[in-house]
Amino acid sequence: MAENNANQLLPRVGLTHGDINGISYETILRAFGDSRMMSTMTPVLYGQSKALSYYKKNFGMDDFSYSLTRDARQSWNQKFNILNIVDDELKIEAGKPTEVSTQMSVLSLKKAVEDLNDGYIDALVMTPTCRAVEKSNNDYLLSFHKGREVMRVMVNDMLRIGLVTDDIPVAEAVRLIDGKRVGQRLRTFSKALKEDFDQASPKIAVLGLDPFSSDDGPENDMVSAAIKAARDSGIFAFGPFPASKLFGDGLWRKYDAVLALYQEQACLPLKLLSSGGCAYYWAGLPVLCAAPVEGPGFEIANTRKATPDALRAALYLVTDVLCHRQGTK
Repeated sequence: MAENNANQLLPRVGLTHGDINGISYETILRAFGDSRMMSTMTPVLYGQSKALSYYKKNFGMDDFSYSLTRDARQSWNQKFNILNIVDDELKIEAGKPTEVSTQMSVLSLKKAVEDLNDGYIDALVMTPTCRAVEKSNNDYLLSFHKGREVMRVMVNDMLRIGLVTDDIPVAEAVRLIDGKRVGQRLRTFSKALKEDFDQASPKIAVLGLDPFSSDDGPENDMVSAAIKAARDSGIFAFGPFPASKLFGDGLWRKYDAVLALYQEQACLPLKLLSSGGCAYYWAGLPVLCAAPVEGPGFEIANTRKATPDALRAALYLVTDVLCHRQGTK
């Protein structure tokens, strides 16, 4: 970790630069244009200073200052650091993914993950890229931790929603959902809520597979059996609930978190029940990696319409989780 002038240890938070033709550089500039962000972390961008300078000029942010570093361990405290992943000039074509922007997105992620696994940075935040590259990048991150029970947890300023299945088509998700998988996710989620969010005895509401979850049926019997087994092992799990009732009637407020069976069950309430941005992270990993819940925004790239809310949510998420993890050691 970096050390500031008051001898306080600040976490080194790495950032990938996502797709350079999307909104990532704009959101990074707007998030860290507020110098108060530097009082909570030492940011290290795995990107390119020339690309940052290009967007600085376009957005009229010439007073945004940064420091160059060749090694994340030598990053400057209380300053925005850039670790150049390439020295060559990059062709920026805001508004569309290109072969160059895709290659640079992957290279940024690989260099950042290497430093994350080596302990050179304390956490990593991945900024947006196109869907196919995002999946590939997540697969690359998780490939170093095979055999672990890992799950995606989505958060906003009010909700924490864990996912039984990841970002896959609903039909495929339904085929994968069974009592064993639900039980595994409940164990991983409960442990993460205790260690990463400082919840001593977290209560988890579980959504049903059938929208009519109060009715008897084989799909919800399977989920109910997993909930009962989890409760017998000391996990405070409840349900299954239909999403319309849990979120529509405000029952979610009675619980510390929600376990959704597939991503579409989680995304709509997460985005609607939020006064700020949304983010996700991978629970169950020994390293900490998060990302904003938003796309690369090619349609608004370089138009001054992007907001830093989702990126800030991811940055606050990793600093909070790091704080709680250190407290449990």
